[in-house]
Amino acid sequence: MRNGAATRTALAVAAVGALALAGCGGAEGGGGDAAQGWQPDGDVTMIVPFSAGGGSDRAGRAVAAAIEAAAPDVTVSVENREGGSGAVGYSYFLGREGDAETLLATETALLALPAGGQVEFTYEDFTPIMKIAEDYTLLVVPAAAPYQSCTDVVDAARGQRVVAGISGQTGLDNIVLSLTENETGVQFDRVAFESGGELIAALLGGQIDIASLNPGEVIGQLDSGDLRAVCAFAEERYDYGALQEIPTATEQGIPVSFAQFRGVLAPGGIDEEQQRYWIDTMTRALETEEYRTYVEESYLQPVTAAGPEFVEYLGRNRTLLEEALKQ
Repeated sequence: MRNGAATRTALAVAAVGALALAGCGGAEGGGGDAAQGWQPDGDVTMIVPFSAGGGSDRAGRAVAAAIEAAAPDVTVSVENREGGSGAVGYSYFLGREGDAETLLATETALLALPAGGQVEFTYEDFTPIMKIAEDYTLLVVPAAAPYQSCTDVVDAARGQRVVAGISGQTGLDNIVLSLTENETGVQFDRVAFESGGELIAALLGGQIDIASLNPGEVIGQLDSGDLRAVCAFAEERYDYGALQEIPTATEQGIPVSFAQFRGVLAPGGIDEEQQRYWIDTMTRALETEEYRTYVEESYLQPVTAAGPEFVEYLGRNRTLLEEALKQ
């Protein structure tokens, strides 16, 4: 990890640790009080509401490993429940109300599904535990494509059909494409897939012209030269290796950036002691090598928020997302 990213990770962990301790009555020993109170009675299940191979799946497995490192007595198994752009997994999780031994690896679909009117639940039906990072996205094309920039893609869409693959209707990729359409007046023809892995296969197979993918999903194909990133939908350029060479969309005259959060939810209806246990455990998980490796290898920004601060973030981000999805 570059020094700047490592510093951000350390600062984020320190800030979250302070928040968790303050919000939990000043527990001493980094969660020692939690160890004396409620603890999982059996194996914990981490629900991933998308299929294996994508960014959400990697996040769920990385968090499961970090929890096990932070709480050696806990075993976390990952369960993929894909379908409906995340709706199947979230709906299943809704039915686990009061079950503090089930968690969910959450992301922007938590807000986008309700905003799109596709489900009846909101984030307020769950117990937000921790935002662990923020994830931006790249606009990616096959190596042989004629597009050299985001502007080239937009210009092409003005006069011809440009097929864009998206990972579900509610993901970050669909949001940034919608924002690009709003800014430029073009329209992309969308084809929905269930994961980033499927998107990459479709790009390589010529089924779609463009796709918006998280760096961690597509770095292998970028390194091999099979795919090429024409811009980043981020506020600033990445400071990781070769990603530094990818200009932002804003640099190219398309002022679009939007961060997907990565986080952990517990079901609604758990008690304060159970919530405190998971906030304390996740605070320790952010200090593990498993978490640091995940942030580095997935090219994430380690911007974190615990408990009540995560709830406040979700409220603000819901408003921004609803504005972004307005047509």
